[in-house]
Amino acid sequence: MRSHRAHFTAAGSTCAGLDMTENKSTVERYLDGFRHSDHRLILSCLADDMEWSMPGAFHLIGKAAVQRELDNDGFVGNPAITVTRMIEENGIVVAEGSLRIRTQAGGVLSAMFCEVFVMQGGRIKQLITYQVQRA
Repeated sequence: MRSHRAHFTAAGSTCAGLDMTENKSTVERYLDGFRHSDHRLILSCLADDMEWSMPGAFHLIGKAAVQRELDNDGFVGNPAITVTRMIEENGIVVAEGSLRIRTQAGGVLSAMFCEVFVMQGGRIKQLITYQVQRA
């Protein structure tokens, strides 16, 4: 399962035309960090005690755990990501889209994702990632 983790937050396309609140801007910066493999940018968007989970796959607590996951070498290069929708209500931002990235084993991971970002003070406090791989 480890090789499927790092790509989830790897979103990338700019959400043109959306009302960019502070929270949406933080999520967009976070996703830009994955687009460019910029770990410093990614971590700057997180609360120190943030939690990231993918139900049925993993649950990480804290920036240090996220940093270790960012060092995952199961993928090659940066993902091609399209964010098709980003919405916000009551401090929760939801981003959905698709991604494609080469794997270290020589294959290609193609998937659709939905990420739920719980925000606090302009930072990501909790992230829940859902993914469905394309056939």
